[in-house]
Amino acid sequence: MPPLEFEPIGVIHTPYRQKEGMPIQPAGAAGVEGTVEIFAVYTAGLKDLDGFSHIILLYHFHQSKGYDLTVVPFLDDQPHGLFATRAPRRPNPIGLSVVRLDQIEGSTLRISNIDVLDGTPLLDIKPYVPAFDQQTNARSGWIEDTGNKVVDYSADDRFK
Repeated sequence: MPPLEFEPIGVIHTPYRQKEGMPIQPAGAAGVEGTVEIFAVYTAGLKDLDGFSHIILLYHFHQSKGYDLTVVPFLDDQPHGLFATRAPRRPNPIGLSVVRLDQIEGSTLRISNIDVLDGTPLLDIKPYVPAFDQQTNARSGWIEDTGNKVVDYSADDRFK
């Protein structure tokens, strides 16, 4: 299969200038504000997005290098398979965050609950639709045993 290529559609701006100390999920970034700068060529694609309270950001972990197929994630002290975690070092370093869409001003999205490094390249935006995205009877695997510890954790140097 030939390699895939992606072009960013914008840039995510946040208060986080370095990986260490960042929240590890949007749940740990409650109230943290940021902006998404959409490149001019894609601005027309924002039409009607203002009707959604939340959006899904898909982005490139641009500071992530390499990966391991077994990792010790932030919420546990036991190794797990990479694909059973949300560790940023991945074969295809793509991240996903569900954030609150606070306002759209031209080609700038004002967002909150953002857990992303400043300057992160944005690959795509999708509206969060509870009828599509919220699953009933969902299981959370090994994470169920961690409770809501995500709000107490921030990134360290384990995924450099």
